[in-house]
Formats: sequence, C-alpha cells, structure tokens
Amino acid sequence: MISQPKAATPAYRPHAARFDTGVVMTFLALSIAGSDSGGGAGIQADLKTFSALGVYGATAITAITAQNTRAVERVEPVSPAMIRAQIAAVFDDLAIGAVKLGMLGGPDAIAAVAAELDGRAIPVVLDPVMVAKSGDMLLREAAMDALRHLMLPHATLLTPNLPEAARLLGCAEARDVAEMRRQGRALIEMGAGAVLMKDGHGAGTECRDLLVLPDGEEQLTAPRRETHNTHGTGCTLSAAIAALLARGCDLPEAVRGAHRYLQGAIAAADGLAVGHGHGPVHHFHEVWHDG
Repeated sequence: MISQPKAATPAYRPHAARFDTGVVMTFLALSIAGSDSGGGAGIQADLKTFSALGVYGATAITAITAQNTRAVERVEPVSPAMIRAQIAAVFDDLAIGAVKLGMLGGPDAIAAVAAELDGRAIPVVLDPVMVAKSGDMLLREAAMDALRHLMLPHATLLTPNLPEAARLLGCAEARDVAEMRRQGRALIEMGAGAVLMKDGHGAGTECRDLLVLPDGEEQLTAPRRETHNTHGTGCTLSAAIAALLARGCDLPEAVRGAHRYLQGAIAAADGLAVGHGHGPVHHFHEVWHDG
C-alpha cells in the first residue's frame, strides 16, 4: 500500500485574510479602553488600527471623554458592572485572539477588568494610560496600586512611556538605554510578562524603544520626527501589537510590525488636517490614496 503524502499547510495571504483553501479566517481583538470623542486616541484609535491591520475589533468602554485635539473637557466613568458586562458579552460569543488595555479608570474599574480576565489564556497588551497628550491627568494616584497589583500580572506586554514607567516604579525617569533596561527589568519583577519601554518622551534625534524580555532584549530605533500630530501614538502602538498577536505573530515579531506601522502613521500624520492642537496619526496611511 502506497502512503499518501500529507497535505501541505495552506499558504496564507495576509492582506486577504484568506487561506488558499478558500476558507476565510477572521482575526479578532478586544480593546478595553476609554472613548475619545475627537477620534484620535482611545477606543477610536484602537478600532482604526485593528481595521488597518486586518483585524476585527470588539470593544468594552471604560470611560466616556469629551475631548478634542486641544484638551480633555470632561470624563465620565462607566460603572464597573457595565464594564464587566461588556467584556463578558464579547467573550461569550467572539473568539478573541488578543486584548488591548488602555484607559481603565479608578480602582473599582481596574478590579472589574482584572476579574473578567482571570482564567483567560489570551495575550494581553497593557498601555498604562496616565496622561493625555494635552497634559490632562487620566489616572489618579488612587488607581496606581490597583494597576500595579491587579493588572500587571495579566500583562503579556506592558507598554509604558518613560514618565509612565517612572510613575509605576516610583522613581526618576530613565535618561539612557541602561536605565530603560533596569526599569524594564523592575517592571517584569512586578509582574509584567515583558515590557516595551517607549522613548517618545526622550531627547535626541533618534527615538530608541527597548523591548525587555525575561530572557533578552531588542532595541527598535526610528528618527524623532518634528510634528504636533502625535495624539494617540501610545494607543495606536499597543493596539497594533495586539492586532498582530491576534493574527498569530509571536511577541517580538508583533512589536516589530507594530513599530513599523506606527512610524508610517506618524510620517503621514501631517497629511491630515484634523483639529487645531495635537492632531492624530494617520491610521490608514497604507489604505487611503489621494486622487
């Protein structure tokens, strides 16, 4: 009897989200974050990023903000019970491949999110949103302990900028790569699975992000661009990482791909004319074409 050769794994065409067998596969990610009425950050930025990267986005809204490119005018939190209900409804029906966490709110809201993530074996990207681009405070001190003790253990990847990392650790901001490395290691010891230390608030002509892993590290560099249109960069980067994890990338691959995507979105941001303050990045820079 002649054995038949095994069928080859079907080739995947990433832009089509379709295998050569003709079977369509939908990739899904969940954003748990606040709503930005100006559309540049928060849930709105996450959904745009998911869509741009070929991922279907679901949401659980933690807070409603009245904001634009210049200021956050008002914030109203969603009740912890409603936050839990949204997350539970999504997981009850949708095959979520990764979760992105953004603005979570107060201690009770953070506890509600943590309770819904307990026991779920799924990649979680935590962007510890603390301050809006306009300078408005989005995470009060009372919520910091809850974030440290309840959310960090859920984080497959934590993505703090330099001020956020310093606030989580209760220390001064990192001034060089060596200090970024030490702070990343300290955050892993606090419970995060891995840490992406973001250098967007640093100095110099080159932006150097540092991915700190339990068993190594990787540096990602890009030119530091002179633009006011950087609203939602942290949301966009963390959402892009979650999207690529949902598509099956491993963590370093997802971070590299998200970094490239964000740099393209920043480079194209001045081509948008949105608002009179810190405008958004161009989430659809690879999709929208003039003419």
